[in-house]
Amino acid sequence: MYDKAVGYLGLPVGLAERIKSCSVLLHVRIPVRVGDELRLIDAYRAQHSFHKKPVKGGIRFDLEVSADEVVALATLMTFKCALVNVPFGGAKGGVRIDPRVESVETLERVTRRYTAELFWRNCIGPGVDVPAPDMGTGPREMAWIADTYATLNPHEIDPLACVTGKPVSQGGIRGRNEATGRGVQYGLREFFRNQADVTACKLDGDLQGKRIIVQGLGNVGYHAAKFLQEEDGAKIIGIIERDGALWSETGLSVEAVRQHMTEHKTIRGFAGAKLVEDGAQVMTYPCDILLPAAMENQLHAQNAEKVQARLVVEAANGPTTADAAEILTRRGIAVLPDIYINAGGVTVSYFEWSKNLAHMRYGRMSRRIDQQRRGQLMTAIEDMVGRKFKPEQWATAGQGAGEIDHVRSGLDDTMIEALTEIREARDRYKTPDLRTASFIAAIQKVATSNLELGLWP
Repeated sequence: MYDKAVGYLGLPVGLAERIKSCSVLLHVRIPVRVGDELRLIDAYRAQHSFHKKPVKGGIRFDLEVSADEVVALATLMTFKCALVNVPFGGAKGGVRIDPRVESVETLERVTRRYTAELFWRNCIGPGVDVPAPDMGTGPREMAWIADTYATLNPHEIDPLACVTGKPVSQGGIRGRNEATGRGVQYGLREFFRNQADVTACKLDGDLQGKRIIVQGLGNVGYHAAKFLQEEDGAKIIGIIERDGALWSETGLSVEAVRQHMTEHKTIRGFAGAKLVEDGAQVMTYPCDILLPAAMENQLHAQNAEKVQARLVVEAANGPTTADAAEILTRRGIAVLPDIYINAGGVTVSYFEWSKNLAHMRYGRMSRRIDQQRRGQLMTAIEDMVGRKFKPEQWATAGQGAGEIDHVRSGLDDTMIEALTEIREARDRYKTPDLRTASFIAAIQKVATSNLELGLWP
């Protein structure tokens, strides 16, 4: 995908290879004692590009973690950050462990030792490398990382900025947990504002009533599906999970399915929907939008010919192989690529990092004066028209913007601006798909940084 995009730009071969290659790959073996057993657990950190500092990328806990995987995801992070104008280089980390079967004590020991290994090698810090949650990790693990870093570096005045995705009480930011799913929603809204794009993939109107199949009801899939259903009127007709899939032409309640999964640890037994044993088959069922939000390589050459969706929204990292992307494009199926649609998490992580460096929450300096001015304006309107606003109107329009409002506003603006740049690149270079245009827009920015910094003669 990278090589295809570079072909449009005509970059010098050496510069193209420099941008493509990963700068640093760290592989350590973490010793952890579990009972009487001493285990060695493989852990990785890839730092792809230092054209912007710090580098940024999540940490995943999964048994499938490998060196190749973290390098690929770190590379994707570089281009994702560039595309949405977040001033980070790309990085990614992973620990080969299954968080679903390990005890909390073991997970904490592994997380803290992994943080120490990164610290000893100068691979973590507010101006060096700032991790975040990914598959199998969350705010709890990020809090352990921040605490360990602060303990190892007691003279650091910005220790909380060493990692993002923390609990709000530990320096996190409101809206971070939902950020990637919220970014999916905002990106989809912006796509549907351009009727030419909507018509090209044989859809019409807006998101109201659109039939959506979601693969993976983890953090990203859950929030994206929930917001699209409750706020945009979309119909979730399929939910695919590890142990099968739920299917209902009349629609599924995302919240009800999530509660069932939380209580029973499975989608099986959920009333009011058909259980499909081979959940992967549901990705080829008829729908308007297919939203893969789980693992990479879920759409491939073997099933891409059977996809019946008109729009694929890559909420996961790398869910579509290069072969599958070619097939979907040939078949006229539009794809909103992960490099764009999955960028909500890193965007809000950037807001959290900035907040930690400033030592001040968003809205603290402006909320009350904003509220006073809004109140004065609404009172003036009431005097002019001789009618009073309803209490619920005062409760929304009359309130000053708090941290969550700033976060959502910034994220929405980011997704709108990025898709505008993608469309401009597509129109300028006459690319056949939005993915190639996305890479072109991102690579141009990375190349420019390398040239301006003198990293290329």
